[in-house]
Amino acid sequence: MTNDEFDISISIVSHNHINMIVDLINDIKRLCDIKFEIILTLNVHEELPDFFANPTIDLTILQNEQPLGFAENHNNAFKASHGDYFCVLNPDIRFEDNPFPVMIKCLEANSLGVVAPLIKNSDGAIEETVRRFPGPFTIFLKAIYHLCGIDYSSSRPAENESYWVAGMFMLFSSKVFLGLGGFDQRYFLYYEDVEICARLIVKGYRVKVCEEATAIHDARRDSHHKMIFFKWHLASMSRFFLSKTRLLLLLQKNHRHV
Repeated sequence: MTNDEFDISISIVSHNHINMIVDLINDIKRLCDIKFEIILTLNVHEELPDFFANPTIDLTILQNEQPLGFAENHNNAFKASHGDYFCVLNPDIRFEDNPFPVMIKCLEANSLGVVAPLIKNSDGAIEETVRRFPGPFTIFLKAIYHLCGIDYSSSRPAENESYWVAGMFMLFSSKVFLGLGGFDQRYFLYYEDVEICARLIVKGYRVKVCEEATAIHDARRDSHHKMIFFKWHLASMSRFFLSKTRLLLLLQKNHRHV
């Protein structure tokens, strides 16, 4: 890949998801009339199909010797990127149309820290990807009753309400992402998206769902049935709850209401 500037750098991490990623890249190629590069991180060793022998796109492949966490993988991808915008994208996202022009317009017009599209499931129903920041009651319910959806917002947030958006599809200005220092790598799995949204808000940015842009989440929820993932989720949530970032977020919220 050359050192040319790209409008958007798209970071995708594969953990034996390569066939899904081929479909996603084909969506991007077919629908997105923009200049983009893809940084594909192979988090485990897997065979690449013939598609990658001549992908007809600007592509960088990073191969990990051992699996890394969400935060470290996307931070490493950012270091290899050249775009004005940095997009974090899950392998199980599919495109109906090109969401990027609307998202970039929304990002720049409102001086936002990060923007996300409206996410639908494969049946066309809107998924709850706008979420409240967790409190002690949330952690209690998750720990005791395994209510992992308790922090999801049940309605559209108000314009001045602070919230976070799911890390399955996030678009940043590269300058903002660089200024933040990327995701917090102390989080191996889960809550990296919560923490970075909270940090953005503490620094005076806003987080927004751009409802004019949409994407499909073709979810594979096998991890929801494995206890180890629940333990990681709870550990990351507890880390965030006890963090300086959450304390600053809480103080900022209280100050606004004084």
